[in-house]
Amino acid sequence: MTEGSPSDQLEAETLDHQRSWFDQDVVPTVAEAARIQDQMRGLVDLENSARIPPRTVAGLDVSYLKDSDLLAAAVVVLDFETLAVRESAVVHGRVKFPYVPGLLAFREVPALLSAFERLTAAPDVLVCDGYGLAHPRRFGLACHIGVATGLPTFGVAKTSFTARFGEPGAERGAWSPLVDQGDVVGRALRTQDRTRPVFVSVGHRVGLGDAAEMTLAMCRGFRQPEAIRRADALSRAALGTIPAGFEP
Repeated sequence: MTEGSPSDQLEAETLDHQRSWFDQDVVPTVAEAARIQDQMRGLVDLENSARIPPRTVAGLDVSYLKDSDLLAAAVVVLDFETLAVRESAVVHGRVKFPYVPGLLAFREVPALLSAFERLTAAPDVLVCDGYGLAHPRRFGLACHIGVATGLPTFGVAKTSFTARFGEPGAERGAWSPLVDQGDVVGRALRTQDRTRPVFVSVGHRVGLGDAAEMTLAMCRGFRQPEAIRRADALSRAALGTIPAGFEP
């Protein structure tokens, strides 16, 4: 693609369109949100350009205050080898988009990016509690985050959403393809012996095999990878620190 080509202009305009809804004051309709995902899908980079193994990996997660529109978004950076926490960031916010299956990103991405921007250094890889390509429009939360940050990103979910899979073997490390409408969109991965599998899918700039290997390496005694577990715990704890009368 040459500089200044119509394709360059289209890509820039599409990115600008997506960035507009990152602003928490800009809330798309449900129909607009679905169209944004369709437009952004072509910006996902399926080439594996991640540093393998990474030096650092960041988990991203959001928790919601019960019976409220308040949320807390957390990013926790771990040393990939030791799983020690290197850095973390939290932001509080309010939910601006309704709960619609397949459009979770429009509730969570603005707050997650705000937390990400508070980090002092970019991690090598990001892992989201959610889906990447294992999504009806092939553009889940991990794709949104990956395209927005430009970093290698993948998702690890607790359920298969709309995809189907054969039960993997009972031992740790066993996996089976995750298939949706005839496409292989991820892996059902057994991270501990005789536990339910998790569902790994590519978000941006990382291969599926490497995403699965990194997931397994971060699951030391638990079903979910440590980066997501830490981000989940931090976001839940942060709900208790939302000040009275909070306004973002």
